Amino acid sequence: MRITEAAKQLGTTPRMLRYREALGLLPRTRIGRTSQRQYDDRDLAAVRLALELERRYDVTPAALAFALKALAEPSVAADLRNLGYRTGRLTAPPSPAEIDRERALHWLGRSGVLPPPPQRPR
Repeated sequence: MRITEAAKQLGTTPRMLRYREALGLLPRTRIGRTSQRQYDDRDLAAVRLALELERRYDVTPAALAFALKALAEPSVAADLRNLGYRTGRLTAPPSPAEIDRERALHWLGRSGVLPPPPQRPR
């Protein structure tokens, strides 16, 4: 179906559909016979899900597109984790030395933060 009909079914405008497509919130265009994009059920389902996520989490289409980028690109996810640690929104995982220290203290009966390592069968 054409963009005007798709927009009408979704309760949005053709301009917003083009914007969402530019952000990467629609499945990639499949090569067709016409130069105009034809929207199918898969496209409409993707837009409906995006609209629902935007409402549920109160985010913009651009924010949703960035979240997808963070999920798809490991370097972006790593940078976001780093920011989360620096801002205190995420707690940094313990270093190997901290884990060893906690285990040693646990074995000595002085801490209960980390459980002892699992026992290996003999």
